[in-house]
Amino acid sequence: QVQLVESGGGLVQAGGSLRLSCAASGSIFRINAMGWYRQAPGKQREMVASITRGGSTNYADSVKDRFTISRDNAKNTVYLQMNSLKPEDTAVYYCAAETLTLSLNKIQSWGQGTQVTVSS
Repeated sequence: QVQLVESGGGLVQAGGSLRLSCAASGSIFRINAMGWYRQAPGKQREMVASITRGGSTNYADSVKDRFTISRDNAKNTVYLQMNSLKPEDTAVYYCAAETLTLSLNKIQSWGQGTQVTVSS
């Protein structure tokens, strides 16, 4: 089993910044890709940003040049720095990780989500 715990969400005014963190623990041999997704009320979950173990990144068009994803492989942690936040960024943000477990099974894990609310 692999557990992902997010932190850093909250309420911020438009134009402000937040930094999300997600720490993975459990039966981890190696974490491959990690990413952040979000789901706004009444909408489908969407990918926000992803990062490979080697550091290659991918972003949704809506957050390019505003959000930055990074990771610390030694700490099994992924971060999302969110700048110039807009009301439309309001959503529950979920961390995801593709993990190779100690028993060499590849699994996809999700965090419990953290609320980000941007007021206008």
